[in-house]
Amino acid sequence: MLHKKFLLPLICCAICVILLCIVFPPAQAASSSEIREQINAMEQEQENLRHEMEKLESQIQQNTDELMALVANKAAIDQQINVLHKQISVSNDQIAAYALLMADKELELEKAEQYLAELNAAYKARVRAMEEEGQYSFWQVLFESRSLSDFLDRLNIIEEIARSDTKRLKQLQFTANLVAQAREELTVEKQALEAARLQLTADQLSLQLKSEQATTIVAELMDKGLEYELLLDQAERDEQALMEELAKLEDDFDDAVYQEWLATYVPPTTAPATPPVSDSGWLTPVTNYRLSSPFGMRPHPILGYDRMHNGIDMACPAWTPIYATRGGKVTIAKYSDSAGNYVQISHGDGYASVYMHMIQYVVSYGDYVAQGQLIGYVGNTGLSKGNHLHFGISYNGTYVNPMEYIG
Repeated sequence: MLHKKFLLPLICCAICVILLCIVFPPAQAASSSEIREQINAMEQEQENLRHEMEKLESQIQQNTDELMALVANKAAIDQQINVLHKQISVSNDQIAAYALLMADKELELEKAEQYLAELNAAYKARVRAMEEEGQYSFWQVLFESRSLSDFLDRLNIIEEIARSDTKRLKQLQFTANLVAQAREELTVEKQALEAARLQLTADQLSLQLKSEQATTIVAELMDKGLEYELLLDQAERDEQALMEELAKLEDDFDDAVYQEWLATYVPPTTAPATPPVSDSGWLTPVTNYRLSSPFGMRPHPILGYDRMHNGIDMACPAWTPIYATRGGKVTIAKYSDSAGNYVQISHGDGYASVYMHMIQYVVSYGDYVAQGQLIGYVGNTGLSKGNHLHFGISYNGTYVNPMEYIG
C-alpha cells in the first residue's frame, strides 16, 4: 500500500512530462547547412559593416581637412580684422588731428575776417568823411591852393589817398581769397578722411561677418566630426559583437556537423572499446590507424623539401575519437595555420603530448584530463593533405619518437 502511495505521483508526473513533450515538442537544433547560411549572412553583414567603417573613416579625414583649412582661413580673416582695426584707429587719430587743425584755421579765419571787417569799416569811415567834407576835384585843388607849393602838397595828398585806397582794396581781395581757399582745402581733406574711415569701417564689418560665418561653420564641422566619431565607435562595437556571434556560430556549426556525423556513424564491431595501453603506461591516442609517416627527417608532403617530422602521422577516418595518451593539464587548445585545431597536454613529469589537425577539440585551456579521456576528433585542418592525427611526444622541450612509448 505504501508503495502504491508513492508510485501513483510518479506515474502522474511521467504522464505530464509525456503530454508536455507531445504538446510542446523540444525545439529542433539547427542543421549545419542552416548554421552555415547564418554564418555566410553574418560574414556579408560584417563585410558591409567594414565598408561603412571605411566610409566613415574617409568622411572623418575629409571633415578634418575641411576643418583645418577653415581654421586657417578664419585666422587670416581675424588678422585682417586686426589690421583694419589699427587702420581705423589711425584714421580716427588723423581726423581728430584735422579737427584740431581746422579749429586753428577757424581761429585764423576769424582773425582774418575781423581784420577784413576792420579794413572795411575804416574804408567806409574815410569815404563817409570825404562825403561829409565834399569831393575833391583837380580844379578845386588848383583854385583853392594859395601857392604852387600848396597846390603840389594838396595834389600829393590826393595821390596818396588813391594809392592807399588801391592797396587796401588789394589787401581786402587777398584776405577774402585766402579765407575761401583755406575753408575749401580743409573741407576737402576732412571729407576725404571721413570717406576713408567709412570704407575701413565697412571693410571691417564685412570681415567680421565672414569671421562669424567661419566660426559657425567650424562649430558645425566639429559637431559633424564628433558625430562621425560616435558612429565609428558604434560600428566598431557592432563589429566586435558580430565577430563574437560569428565565433559562437562557428562552434555551433562544428557541433552540428559532429551531431550529424554521430547520427549516421556506425562504429565498427571489431574495434576495441578503448585504445591499448603500452607496457610503459602510454595509451595509443586513436584506434584502427595506419602509420602514414614516421618520426624523423622526411620530404614534407606539401612544402616539398626535407624537414624534421617531430611526431608520427596516424591516418584514420574523419571524426575518429582522439584520447589523451596520459593524464595531465591542457596547456594549449587553439587553431594554428600549420597545425590546424590542436591540443597540447602537459603530464607533469617533463613529458608533454601534442595532437594536431583535429576537426574539433572538446577540451579547453587549463582543463585537467585523465588518461583515455576524449579530447577531440580526427580531421584535416591546417597544413594537411588528408584526414589524420599528427601525434607527438616531447621530453623537457625536445621531441622524441612516440612509437617508443605507445609501442
